[in-house]
Amino acid sequence: QVELVESGGGLVQPGGSLKLSCAASGSIFRINAMRWYRQTPGNQRELVAAITSGGATNYADSVKGRFTISRDNAKNTVYLQMSSLKPEDTAVYYCNADVTRAGAIRGTLYEYNYWGQGTQVTVSS
Repeated sequence: QVELVESGGGLVQPGGSLKLSCAASGSIFRINAMRWYRQTPGNQRELVAAITSGGATNYADSVKGRFTISRDNAKNTVYLQMSSLKPEDTAVYYCNADVTRAGAIRGTLYEYNYWGQGTQVTVSS
């Protein structure tokens, strides 16, 4: 199995910064795209930022210029540096990853999608 564990959430004042981390562990052949989503009560999860295995990134318009996604492939970890935080950034942030794993038959590979458990980010004075 594969587990994604987020950390770094918390309470921060408007205008402040916070850095989230998400470490993947388990039976991993390769991690492909990694993403950060967020969700507020009563709403669907929205994609915040994504990064490919090669480092290409894309962001939701609401966070462009304020958030930066990065990854350390050696550590199977993805980060989300959040700056100039606003109260509307308050949400539970989830890590998501496409992971290639070896199949039961020798030489086979399969891609699966995994989610972390979420970490709360609260922006308030």
